[in-house]
Amino acid sequence: MFQTPQLTLDSIAFERDDRVLFSDICLSVEPGDILQVEGPNGVGKTTLLRILSTALMPTAGKLFWQGIDVARHRQLYLQNLLFLGHLPGLKQPLSPIENLTWWRRIHRDNSPLKDEEILHSMGLCGYEDIPCYALSAGQQRRAVLARLLVTDAPLWILDEPFTAIDKQGVADLEVLLTAHARRGGMAVLSTHQDLGIANVRRFPLVAPVEIV
Repeated sequence: MFQTPQLTLDSIAFERDDRVLFSDICLSVEPGDILQVEGPNGVGKTTLLRILSTALMPTAGKLFWQGIDVARHRQLYLQNLLFLGHLPGLKQPLSPIENLTWWRRIHRDNSPLKDEEILHSMGLCGYEDIPCYALSAGQQRRAVLARLLVTDAPLWILDEPFTAIDKQGVADLEVLLTAHARRGGMAVLSTHQDLGIANVRRFPLVAPVEIV
């Protein structure tokens, strides 16, 4: 185990349209952590996760990966990160197997697992070759989550990963998260789901109080 946090948020703030969405967020994520960002709709959970993915820049504050400023070494940070957003992020005319093959190639994945095996384990047996636009929302979500089975990124940033999946899918994803943490991996996620995972750290995101 590392002696220092792998990911550190130092006084992170974000402002949109002259409105402060959140400010002065300070926290750290260490190997084995599963951090659940909580809060009502509109409080900024997705915005915070997009900042962690570097898709957005904070208005103030800094991110550090292994003590290194992410703004100065973004590529190094991104090599250690997998971000799955709230939207499916699939090429809709392609099938699940084509999407997974494409994703693995651009990420230079060397996993020995075959695409068919991965998709079967995600409950997509019989749907591997169907265009994604013809799949249900839950099946599309499973096709996206299949990436978790082949990535070696230690940090997972997951925005509402349980959306649209059934009870079995929820249980399967909890197993993946638990196994990832046991290997020393880290996950930061947003969800309204009550997780059946021990030792989940919860971070309540609250809107700043407006002074009138």
